[in-house]
Amino acid sequence: MAKITWRAGTLLAPIPPALVSSGSIEKPNVMTAAWTGIVSSDPAMTYVSIRPSRYSHEIISKTREFVINIPNLALAKATDYCGVKSGRDINKFEVCHLTPLKCAKIGAPQIKEAPISLECIVKKVENYGTHDMFLAEIVATNIDDQYLDNKGALILEKAGLLAYAHGFYYTLGRQLGKFGFSVEKAKTIKKREALKHKTKIKKS
Repeated sequence: MAKITWRAGTLLAPIPPALVSSGSIEKPNVMTAAWTGIVSSDPAMTYVSIRPSRYSHEIISKTREFVINIPNLALAKATDYCGVKSGRDINKFEVCHLTPLKCAKIGAPQIKEAPISLECIVKKVENYGTHDMFLAEIVATNIDDQYLDNKGALILEKAGLLAYAHGFYYTLGRQLGKFGFSVEKAKTIKKREALKHKTKIKKS
């Protein structure tokens, strides 16, 4: 088995197919963006890279704000649709039966049906060839409370989040372990598994 070298490309996968909403409650717009991610944790910074020809680029350039909505399995068809149709021609919120919801700190709408919505304020715009990168600060995080446990902790694996890889959409698979599991002590693992087993017995 050997690795073959191809020309430079965008084969970083999987990545989140984000629904990026912009505009206003009265005139909402949404597009699907694969080129997004986290830049910094403190302050919480993110980015979205958009082609200048896109309608969302025009809106965000004016308002300097947007919302990154993380879709789940129920939003898979809408996620694909919002990536191939333009908001210049249709109201994608209406067509996809999405609900524009008021944000806490910005004027752009979030998507009610999305498990997580990140409110973002643009701090800087940089051009990188085919795309402009909108560097933004995350000023608020909105979470659907059905994905919180009775202690208020986020149980994100229940959401059925999507992933995008090489032109195809996927749902995330099974949980392999929490952060740091590779160096976790055997005694701690046994204790946690015993607690899980005890909880299952109580429920049954």
